Amino acid sequence: MKGKAQTTSASRTAMRPIAASDMMHVVLAFEDNRLVSDLFGQFDQNLALIEQRLGVEAIAHGNQVTIRGNKTSTEQAKLALESLYTRLQGGHDITPGDVDGAIRLAEVAEAQLSLPTMEPKSRMAFAQIATRRKTLVARTAAQDAYIRAMDRSDLTFGVGPAGTGKTFLAVAYAAALLERGEIDRMILSRPAVEAGERLGFLPGDMKDKVDPYLRPLYDGLNEMMAPEKLERGLESGMIEVAPLAFMRGRTLSNAIVILDEAQNTTSMQMKMFLTRLGENSKMIVTGDPSQVDLPPGQMSGLREALKILSGVEGISRVDFTESDVVRHELVARIVGAYDNESRRRLEAKERRQAEDAAAKENEEQGSKE
Repeated sequence: MKGKAQTTSASRTAMRPIAASDMMHVVLAFEDNRLVSDLFGQFDQNLALIEQRLGVEAIAHGNQVTIRGNKTSTEQAKLALESLYTRLQGGHDITPGDVDGAIRLAEVAEAQLSLPTMEPKSRMAFAQIATRRKTLVARTAAQDAYIRAMDRSDLTFGVGPAGTGKTFLAVAYAAALLERGEIDRMILSRPAVEAGERLGFLPGDMKDKVDPYLRPLYDGLNEMMAPEKLERGLESGMIEVAPLAFMRGRTLSNAIVILDEAQNTTSMQMKMFLTRLGENSKMIVTGDPSQVDLPPGQMSGLREALKILSGVEGISRVDFTESDVVRHELVARIVGAYDNESRRRLEAKERRQAEDAAAKENEEQGSKE
């Protein structure tokens, strides 16, 4: 049962000190009382999250909320609440993740990209992907740019750590295009690279051996499509999930093709994949260059492609960071810890190289003397 908690200074996150000249307060009123309890959250938990993240005070009175804080944060809180209310008006539920996404996008509203195929009613017209089963709304600035890039470009690279939604959004976008009849086929692929285990030791035939590598793609499809429609699509070949090796020699026309875990492609595999692009087709390539499982000394096809294709017309690249992780908040901290350790090791390596170079130079000067 939903209800409202009494607001006390002890239950609120302490506000940041604000100069009097920078103070601002706004009062928002929402017409549909049926949606207000969902907007504010059980015991005002959504308002509490906005307070905590933006450093404002948000006090609910019936169908109104008073927001008080510095000008920037107050405006951001206003935008976040308005966007969440619009989502409720559209018949969609609100989760804590949606609140987090609205806050993130409100913080970067000024830098939001415009999409030619959309006519935003305000600065907070977030990029969306709509299928018959659900509608996904971007939760971070990078996700917003990613959805728009997939719409604009025939080839899009989504690069960054796990948990940022790269693969899930790509699969959702492909499902939406297929449902609208803009493409005839959806092809999802991954390199079947062995990360510490041997395929030969797995039971079953080749399909049984490679399916575990493709499971994340199936998971995305199951989220976006009804089970019976997905099954029909897989049986008819309209939806194809296959290892990268199965792409060789094909020309993929009237299709959307997704390559996941692309950091584990070789240079030749990446070139082979990219040159499969046919007429009226799109390609989306996702991967994390910091998680390469190739044998030591072998160049990642993703890293090479990003370097070679930089600036090529018709190709978009969107970089995700740990701040874009939309899984459990602990995942973002884990990714950040590993990134910090990688930077520490790189800095230590550079220091050792500099010290070795200086020692060698001193040794050469000593021998000359």
